[in-house]
Amino acid sequence: MSDPQYKNDPLYHLLRLGQIDEFNRRRGQGESCDLVEADLRHLDLRGMSPRGLDMSGSYLRDADLRGLDLRDTRLEGASIHNAKISGAWFPRELGAEEINLSLMHGTRMRYAS
Repeated sequence: MSDPQYKNDPLYHLLRLGQIDEFNRRRGQGESCDLVEADLRHLDLRGMSPRGLDMSGSYLRDADLRGLDLRDTRLEGASIHNAKISGAWFPRELGAEEINLSLMHGTRMRYAS
């Protein structure tokens, strides 16, 4: 794992600009998006459709994830320190303790084997 990365990806830039509807529209049309180890700190991602995304190793510190369905999103190695997660669904592979440790201390989330 490395430092958070600013991606040279058009859909990543839409997220950084808060253009969630356009992000969802373009993903719905089949565009792919590279969010592995992405810097997503402080972003308001509410309303984002993350299904099928690989966000492993990404940094989501202080991000707003409220209401997101992340069950089919790869989050292994991601960090959600101080993120807003009310109403969010997480992948089954992430236990409550992993989520809590990342939320409170910024640890990277590990999937249960």
